[in-house]
Amino acid sequence: MRLSGKTALITGAARGIGLTFAKAYVAEGARVAIADIDIERAQAAAADIGEMAIALHMDVTNQNSIDVAIAKTIESFGQIDILINNAALFSAAPIVDITRQDYTRVFEINVAGTLFTLQAVARHMIDRGVKGRIINMASQAGRRGESLVAVYCASKASVISLTQSAGLNLIEHGINVNAIAPGVVDGDHWDGVDAFFAKYEGKEPGQKKREVAAAVPFGRMGTAEDLTGMAVFLASDEASYVVAQTYNVDGGNWMS
Repeated sequence: MRLSGKTALITGAARGIGLTFAKAYVAEGARVAIADIDIERAQAAAADIGEMAIALHMDVTNQNSIDVAIAKTIESFGQIDILINNAALFSAAPIVDITRQDYTRVFEINVAGTLFTLQAVARHMIDRGVKGRIINMASQAGRRGESLVAVYCASKASVISLTQSAGLNLIEHGINVNAIAPGVVDGDHWDGVDAFFAKYEGKEPGQKKREVAAAVPFGRMGTAEDLTGMAVFLASDEASYVVAQTYNVDGGNWMS
């Protein structure tokens, strides 16, 4: 039980990677707050996990929503030891078709949402003297530009940079900040990603997904379960000397 007695707040955790992390943390002895803008789905996920989980409505673009979710987590479990900033939005378009509305929405969720949730939880940890762990979800897309994915790539590059700055600053308080950079991860969201490429590259539905899977050196797309080992490690005492790092968990897609 590597996380026994710990409490984790995970954003965007009603499904996909966030929910898989929640289940892995509970298996390691942690209690989890499943925070999501879709409260009904979050409640169903928490009910499935059992008494070690609660569901919270949380909109990472709204500071009051962030603060209320943090307060409810503390009310339920006493304190927050681990934060995973998982909530994110994908977008794709040629440079000439990018709109300010799309740019603002992606950065509000992926960057501002990460920063201000991190900030609010860090304040709690500092006030309580919690030697906490904060894990941001970056992406291989943050390591390089991609022709049709400028806004999303830029947002995830910002997450990597934010992880470095926050990590250097908060380790003064005994709070470790690190990030995970997944590669192409299979799941419901990839239907939407595939649709973007079908639209802009003229591909048949499912073609882009097959192509990216074939390009992974490991031989397949990743799964949410492939990421849990790193998520548990970074939340555990084993990672106490790991500061401001972003770890690629991508089947060999990117080396850095």
